[in-house]
Amino acid sequence: MRKEVVLNKPWKSSPEKNLIFFHTGKKGLTGAEARRRFKICGPNELDEKERRAWFEILFAQFKNPLSLILLASSALAGLLGEATETVIIVVMLLLSALMGFVQEFKSEKALADLKKQVAHRTAVIRDNHIQEIDTRELVPGDIVSLTLGDIVPADIRIIEAHDLLANEAVLTGESFPVEKTAETITAATATALSDQKNMVFMGTHIVGGSCHGVVTATARAAELGKTAKQLQKTEGETEFQIGIKNFGNLLIRVILYLVIFIFAVNAIFRHEFVESLLFALALAVGVTPELLPFIVTINLSRGARQMAKQQVIVKRLMSIEDLGNADILCTDKTGTLTEGKILLSAYSNIDGQKDETVFLDSLLCNSAVVQKDDVIGNPLDAASWLYAQDKKINLGGLREFKKVDEMIFDFKRRRMSVVMERERERRMIAKGSPESILSICDKVMSDGREVALEPRLAELKKKFERLGRAGRRVLLVAAKTVPKKSDYTAQDERGLTLQGFLSFVDEPKETSRAALKELQKLGINIKILTGDGAPVTSYVCRRLDFPTKKIISGEELNKLNAAEFARAVLKTSVFVKIVPEDKVKIIEALKALKHTVAFLGDGINDAPALKTADVGISVDSATDVARDAADIILLRKSLRVLADGVKSGRQTFGNTMKYIFNTISANYGNMFSVAAASLFLPFIPLLPSQILLNNFLSDVPNLTLSTDTVDPEYLKKPKHWNIKSISKFMTFFGLISSIFDALTFVLLYFIFQANIGIFRTGWFIESALSEIIIVFAIRTRRSFFKSRPSRILFWTSICTMVGVVWITYLPVGQKLFEFSPLSLG
Repeated sequence: MRKEVVLNKPWKSSPEKNLIFFHTGKKGLTGAEARRRFKICGPNELDEKERRAWFEILFAQFKNPLSLILLASSALAGLLGEATETVIIVVMLLLSALMGFVQEFKSEKALADLKKQVAHRTAVIRDNHIQEIDTRELVPGDIVSLTLGDIVPADIRIIEAHDLLANEAVLTGESFPVEKTAETITAATATALSDQKNMVFMGTHIVGGSCHGVVTATARAAELGKTAKQLQKTEGETEFQIGIKNFGNLLIRVILYLVIFIFAVNAIFRHEFVESLLFALALAVGVTPELLPFIVTINLSRGARQMAKQQVIVKRLMSIEDLGNADILCTDKTGTLTEGKILLSAYSNIDGQKDETVFLDSLLCNSAVVQKDDVIGNPLDAASWLYAQDKKINLGGLREFKKVDEMIFDFKRRRMSVVMERERERRMIAKGSPESILSICDKVMSDGREVALEPRLAELKKKFERLGRAGRRVLLVAAKTVPKKSDYTAQDERGLTLQGFLSFVDEPKETSRAALKELQKLGINIKILTGDGAPVTSYVCRRLDFPTKKIISGEELNKLNAAEFARAVLKTSVFVKIVPEDKVKIIEALKALKHTVAFLGDGINDAPALKTADVGISVDSATDVARDAADIILLRKSLRVLADGVKSGRQTFGNTMKYIFNTISANYGNMFSVAAASLFLPFIPLLPSQILLNNFLSDVPNLTLSTDTVDPEYLKKPKHWNIKSISKFMTFFGLISSIFDALTFVLLYFIFQANIGIFRTGWFIESALSEIIIVFAIRTRRSFFKSRPSRILFWTSICTMVGVVWITYLPVGQKLFEFSPLSLG
């Protein structure tokens, strides 16, 4: 069993205190001590939970009321000698169970992909020298060395850092690289990972500089390990699954009451115990919608095919229904609403005019390495080169310059400088943050001439602050002529002239604005959940015309009690600086408030939320972990296809409910009529075999309900299971159906004075035909001519109605089901 040594909030303690706590030093652990700790802590890997045996997973698929009802119905049908009915029910059940069985492996696959995000080997200091080891052998207290391009193998408290930049998008969703330092954080709280500047986390990438640090957490104790724990949690029931379960519970109550009542009355008053029992059991099977799993499967499969044409892949069929029923969509920002990559958006001089000199100077003062097929290095520097390649800017003039010296970027100066020589003239070019560059400039280039900076300083500071609030990352470029000498230092970075600036942005996707509006028109409440800060998120929301009346941070959320948390989650639309656990808590709170929640995300940090939501949605460019945790994958990076998916989901749900309303009311009405008639007739009104055949034939047209049209007004709002409504519908329309049955009973028995065979045949035909016709009344609230059914549904119903009558005249029908052919009258 793993025993992890963990220092609570290592970012609040100095490097020295961290070393003391973990009983280590800058020389690292000894090999013997590392082996001892390994025996205690175990391997640094995201180990999987113990897997269930295949038969346990298969058995779990039948742990719902509807499956139990159908299993009992198949057994009863077999007892009554109806082999066909038994086979149909069993096959439908097995198909449904197979879908669930396959989906049980989703968690294991997602976890396996998560493990790929961790580096395989890493440089560690042991016995006072650097050696490479398998990352699984890392233990708390190890001293790790990281450089450009490394994947961080564990959670590490930085001891020494040299211009360190880390890409933490996999955990926080922040697309811009994060500056890292060894300094102790003095703030009272820094719960958000993005605030912990002296920590690097397992699974993130080093995109600039280098560092040494002490391992503070490995495996499950690391932040990435916490994500793995979330992935291994058993998935809760979705809204559709809960609806099916509640519907099954309703059926159990109806069947039990009906069977007990019919059996008791017939056994007492008719004194035919065996025949009464078989009759009551046949009624139980008759009221059961045995084709429901198959009807649902057909509806969902057709919906999946339609969505595939719109470049949406459905991994879990039942998620189509949940997508249609969703009334809240929680979405990540980076890579989902935005492009997820840093782009150079503009470069200009201080007067706001596009200036090629500013851009070319920024390329001369640049740390990125240009390769044949890629640009490696600081994402901001890389973005400048990619911009030049994309715009096909002529860079031939850069070859005229020779680099004489370079002062690399560091976080104290927050800038880098180079000295370039051309035609025996040397220029120092500096590039960095606004505060840093303004501090070394005394002039500014304006209208083609150098003027004093001081009079314009306040104005420029406000301008750059506005750009920051607008979601821009700003870098200033300054230059001056310098004399020749052998060496240049930071002391020479003074008296420069401000040339201009570059601004970078992670732009919102062009399709996001229209897509969000369309989703809102469909009655879906949008909530943005991001690890980014408020300024950048506010900018994106403004660009997308998304209201941001209230923004709340993860730190603020975690200070609330349960009731306050629920109220805040319901009223707030934008959440910033939140960690994966916060996303899960938000979704769980919304589900507890009886909302159906969809979540859209594409990073490792989104995987737990994708699993927790009623329906998880990701994109094709997402991480493997996110794609495996999702139920639906968008092949196009456009939220517009989501709106089409919602409509398809609602159409599928609508057609499923048509079957439920039709079969439950018709079956209940027919069974109630037959049960009531049995009390007054000297014979059983329908044979068990005739009841089962009636139930089967009347369901045949329902197999084509997936092709039926759905009224446009039905698609405008989310739909949910309403068991009370189903129960009321079943009772009300069931009794209406019974009225027609009673009229048929009076007509056949008292007016035509039909014998037993004619009576049963006549009632069989009326019962089956009425149930087939009822679907055309239930399928729409419009008139028949304003909402026409699909051709397949219409002609299948006509053919089945003909078949119902025809089978009573066939010898096989008369022999197997004891029908008597009716006269023309």
